[in-house]
Amino acid sequence: MAKVDEFKEKTADETLKELNTSLQTGLSEKEAEGRLKKYGLNEIPEKEEPLWHRIFRRFWGPIPWMIEIAAVLSASVQKWEDFTIITILLFVNAGVDFWQEHKALSALKVLKQKLAKKSIVLRDGKWQEIEAKYLVPGDIIKLKIGDIIPADVKLLKGDFILVDQSALTGESLPVTKKAGDIAYANSVVKQGEMTAVVVATGLNTYFGRTVKLVAKAERQQRSHFQEMVIKVGNFLIIMTLVIVALMVLVELNRGADWKELLRFSLVLTVASIPVALPAVLTVTMAIGALYLAKRQVIVSRLAAIEELAGVDVLCSDKTGTLTKNQMTVSVPFTVNGYKSEDLMFYAALASKEENKDPIEIPIFEWLKKHNLYEKVKGCSQKKFIPFDPVRKRTEATVECSGETIVVTKGAPQVIIELCYENEFDKEVAYQKVEEFAENGFRTLGVGFKKPEEQKFHFVGLIPLFDPPREDSKPAIEEAKKYGVEVKMVTGDNIAVARYIARILGIGDKIYSARELKGETYEEYVVLAQVITKALLKVREGLSDKEAEKIASQIAKLVEKELESRKLPAGTIKKHESEIIKLIEEANGFAEVFPEDKYFIVDKLQKADHIVGMTGDGVNDAPALRKADAGIAVSNATDAARAAAALVLLAPGLMVIVRALEIARQIFGRMEAYTIYRIAETIRVVLFMALSIMIFQFYPVTALMIILLALLNDIPILSIAYDNAKISRKPVRWDMYEMLIMSFWLGVAGVMSSFTLYVLLEEYWKLPQELIQSIIFTKLVVAGHGTIYNTRVKDWLWKKPWPSPVLFIATFGTRVIGTIIAVYGFDLITPIGWEWAIFIWGYAMVWFLFNDAVKMAILKMYWSKRFFFAPGHFTWLKKELGEKSR
Repeated sequence: MAKVDEFKEKTADETLKELNTSLQTGLSEKEAEGRLKKYGLNEIPEKEEPLWHRIFRRFWGPIPWMIEIAAVLSASVQKWEDFTIITILLFVNAGVDFWQEHKALSALKVLKQKLAKKSIVLRDGKWQEIEAKYLVPGDIIKLKIGDIIPADVKLLKGDFILVDQSALTGESLPVTKKAGDIAYANSVVKQGEMTAVVVATGLNTYFGRTVKLVAKAERQQRSHFQEMVIKVGNFLIIMTLVIVALMVLVELNRGADWKELLRFSLVLTVASIPVALPAVLTVTMAIGALYLAKRQVIVSRLAAIEELAGVDVLCSDKTGTLTKNQMTVSVPFTVNGYKSEDLMFYAALASKEENKDPIEIPIFEWLKKHNLYEKVKGCSQKKFIPFDPVRKRTEATVECSGETIVVTKGAPQVIIELCYENEFDKEVAYQKVEEFAENGFRTLGVGFKKPEEQKFHFVGLIPLFDPPREDSKPAIEEAKKYGVEVKMVTGDNIAVARYIARILGIGDKIYSARELKGETYEEYVVLAQVITKALLKVREGLSDKEAEKIASQIAKLVEKELESRKLPAGTIKKHESEIIKLIEEANGFAEVFPEDKYFIVDKLQKADHIVGMTGDGVNDAPALRKADAGIAVSNATDAARAAAALVLLAPGLMVIVRALEIARQIFGRMEAYTIYRIAETIRVVLFMALSIMIFQFYPVTALMIILLALLNDIPILSIAYDNAKISRKPVRWDMYEMLIMSFWLGVAGVMSSFTLYVLLEEYWKLPQELIQSIIFTKLVVAGHGTIYNTRVKDWLWKKPWPSPVLFIATFGTRVIGTIIAVYGFDLITPIGWEWAIFIWGYAMVWFLFNDAVKMAILKMYWSKRFFFAPGHFTWLKKELGEKSR
């Protein structure tokens, strides 16, 4: 099927001929049936995923497999308590994930609901109403006020229609369409009536392309969180398998009981699998999501919290996000001693308030603000001619205080030409029009006359624009402090975008979407200026300064002309690397379509950026889904909300900045727990394996390992409530740093355990059962101390201090573990209070030592120095990446 772009340059007759249809009779029912079979229904196809499949997906994949293997291993050694706990963790992961997906509406489903339901079509020479889904290319249809345009169409007959396509393109105001123009599916007719021919239906429409992009983004969606969990799991499992295999070989060579050895090896392997890691991190994000909800941010995809913490580029839509999405009067321009009050008064007389025209609303609001509204109400309109694309102005005959006048407002060039030229400086007025246009203002000219006069008296110009929100500039400045660059991405014209970007301090590098396609006309503009200047100097004999001035004006005209023209084949196109560089350096883009927004996000992600994208319209849905953190702003369409991972309930960028702070705090908690979990696993597995291989001694029993897992993992859920530090820079999973930190903290823990074992065995010569219980106590007491080492990248006594919830939970389990060790309870050999007090003191000394180790690691890591040459761990860097995305 030919797409709508192919018909933009074609005439109405060429379009009808190519589609083999007639304006007088339309298609025959037989022909329409044939085309329906060929092109399919005019709807968005959607395959509903069965409930059983959605549930099954939660138990299929690298993370569920990791937990399921642990459960199978536990069952194989008949550790049913362990099996039960692991199974519960598996269902917690699946349940939270399913609940989050259930809450988020399907973006495709919402988009599908937006399509028109009915349409008036010409078939066999008769007009009839049919369901819009049965429309085919070549159908002749009628469009009237209030209609949702059912397909992409070429307008054929009628004066004009005023179309609101803001949800599709992001344009602030409705646009005027006349015969020969293209109108898009899902835009709304606000005024007028026309006949059109359908040129594209279903997924081949502009709207359909948006849906396909959303579907593509869903397929390509990534999760740095899942990648991190899998990498941590792989690292710990591979490390444990190597250590356990080595231990088994050594012990079998010594003639150990292979059954007991296998059982212990399986228990050790289970202990190494981070089954609680996904659950703890998911719960941490879920609690964070509840906290964000109180701050007017709804989370529909939990992993987006972690993504938001790492966002370093925020692509923001302009209309409704950075601006108020309501036209406002700027500083008016008046002539001949007229005041702004006179200008606005005459403009209101040439308007109809009840029409609620977006262009006229700010005029009446200005009058109300300046207490002039009642003056307008004192006059009565006798006749009103609305705006149309031919006359390009409104006109009204009005009676005020017994005097009749005719007032007009509209396109400034038209109004200026209708006025007495000797009453004002025409050149100055045109210069002002040009100045307003360069700033992207929509400008209205205003004039009045008596009924018997031939021409109007020019009063002045009203510049209108969509002003920035009051909180936008402070929010952008705040975002910059957090290392986040804000790029404006808008469907509006480049002049408007540059003006708003300048006011907000975003920057002046705002480019047209053409630049994204690698097409540029800058070379043509420069060439035009150089040639013009040379000709003026040679042919006209002008001075260098005069020639430069005229050449600059001509270059501007050439640039405007090229903006509306399609560049010829053979135009130089940029390489992808050049386009990525352009996007990175740009402060924003104007005149963008949905595929352009998607393209921008995609290229930034390829350049290793974590990208946030805000939006409110259907046109934003693909980019919102594609972005790492898609954010639907308040008052967003259902389609935008469904595509986004985060939905704002309050307007403005400042809400996003506050959400970013919370997300970084949540990330800090997750990172602290992950380092803790890896370090503790290394500590336990390495210590036990080396004890068996070196000293031929089992330092703890299989039961003690399970008790350790329970006492260490369950209370650590309280990390979700900790007071984590908010980073001033974007944060992401640095696997290399985390593993280095975890490794050395783990090694420090192994050293402390071996030192204790040597003291107990060689110095005090205690029985083995008692040694096992004392080491168990040490692992319990010292275990949760590690979380205090990892929660801040500074000395442990520096702020922010631990939250009461975390302190009570972790301190409480130490006490519980100590009581179990002191009294035994038929589970282990009791140690008594003397050894318990000794272990607490011993653990405290090593606790402080561990913090010194942490600070040394951080200092060396940040200064790019380390305990070993970087080449020694090249394989690790290659596998995990310096910065895991």
